[in-house]
Amino acid sequence: MNIKKLVILAISFIFSVTFFEAAWAQGDLRNFAEGLPALTIKNNSDTEQTYSLSLQILALMTGLTLLPSIVLGATSFTRIIIVLSILRQAMGTQQTPPNQVLIAIALFLTFFIMTPTLTEINNTALNPYLEGDMPAKSALTTGSNTLKEFLVKNTRENDLSMFTDLIGDRGYDKTADIPLTVILPAFITSELKTAFQIGFLLFLPFLVIDMVIASILMSLGMMMLSPMLVALPFKLLLFVLVDGWAMTVGSLVATYVSN
Repeated sequence: MNIKKLVILAISFIFSVTFFEAAWAQGDLRNFAEGLPALTIKNNSDTEQTYSLSLQILALMTGLTLLPSIVLGATSFTRIIIVLSILRQAMGTQQTPPNQVLIAIALFLTFFIMTPTLTEINNTALNPYLEGDMPAKSALTTGSNTLKEFLVKNTRENDLSMFTDLIGDRGYDKTADIPLTVILPAFITSELKTAFQIGFLLFLPFLVIDMVIASILMSLGMMMLSPMLVALPFKLLLFVLVDGWAMTVGSLVATYVSN
């Protein structure tokens, strides 16, 4: 299995177990488990049998299964991991930083960027539902509307209009009216475009260094010496002098508009 998939599954599992333990300790999960009726099947024959399956457990397992897809498709993770991968390739450092480190950086930055949105969902949808003040359907609608606001603010109008035209709609008056089947692919398309634009800008200075080093080596007649090998320390020096990691991370976070 791909190492990226293993890391994502491991982090999702650890996060889910931690959340499960904390929620169970506080009693929220027990209240959640008692909130919906169980599915009971009775077989009236010579021996009567009753099978009960909690719908909450089914919903919880479904949520855990979809968690990696939600992290990849409905958050800032996609843009961040693509930009970091292009940056590593531009520097020519091969597998440094390794994939595990890049994924960890992308996840932590994603949590940082998504904190305002997740906090609002927790305050306006999840907590009222767990306390019994809001039905499940209303909580789901409120939470999805909050997520839609984040997605729309960080999606290009051209991409949103393209998917709106593809399904035959003429537009939407409010953000809440936009279906997730439209906003999610539009958001992913916009994220890919933005990520490659940022990656192009990051690639240019390192490309200039490669061209300068290659020209110098050719003028000196050193054809057998690899330009990439000679240019690597100059790239690292430039990146360190301009505080490249802080600039890259800060610029990535600043490109997002939170709620």
